[in-house]
Amino acid sequence: MSHDPDSLADSIAQVEARIVAACNRSQRERDSIELIAVSKTHPLDVIREARAAGLRVFGENRVQEARAKIEEAPADLRWHLIGHLQSNKVRQALPLFELIHSVDSLDLAVQIDRVAAELGLHPRILLEVNVAGEASKFGFTPEALMENIERILALPRLQLDGLMTVPPFAEEAEKSRPYFVTLRLLRDRLANEYKVPLAHLSMGMSGDFEVAIEEGATLIRVGSSLFGARPKKQIAN
Repeated sequence: MSHDPDSLADSIAQVEARIVAACNRSQRERDSIELIAVSKTHPLDVIREARAAGLRVFGENRVQEARAKIEEAPADLRWHLIGHLQSNKVRQALPLFELIHSVDSLDLAVQIDRVAAELGLHPRILLEVNVAGEASKFGFTPEALMENIERILALPRLQLDGLMTVPPFAEEAEKSRPYFVTLRLLRDRLANEYKVPLAHLSMGMSGDFEVAIEEGATLIRVGSSLFGARPKKQIAN
């Protein structure tokens, strides 16, 4: 089912206005934030409409679904993997995505490094941090990240670009702020201690991306505010 291109363009304009307002409040440049349009569960025709309206970077959760779209999509689009990556999908995923946001364990990082060497690739990754320690979510605890960071930085094929988090669901965006602050401080500590830039913080979704921008997000993952609500059977994330 195709979306109305006019309403999609309106949604993009509204999201853009929210980004600019958040940048103004936090004295940041608009071009310091990249909007990742979360296209999971949406068909290729919607992605084509989004491209026509100016979007170029799309986020997908599942390797199989993304692969089918990427093979048919315009070649100038860029793709990020934002969902959990199963180790048996690493070989398929690496050629598809310019950035993997969701590297959530040392074992997965090691597997990506090994497969990347076989494929002749140098993948860009973010480490997913489960800041709130939710049992239902993937990711390093902050403590586990500190324990494992040296081993991850030593993996020769990986380019570690920063950190990502998904805070606990909350109706009020302000409730996400402490988790965004924690991620930023953790990034700053790692960057300082290990002398690595870690330029990116992937945090903030449709309900809370303004707060994320105020707290230093460089990548925001926005789906429903652009494309409307997904089918009910999908788990919100």
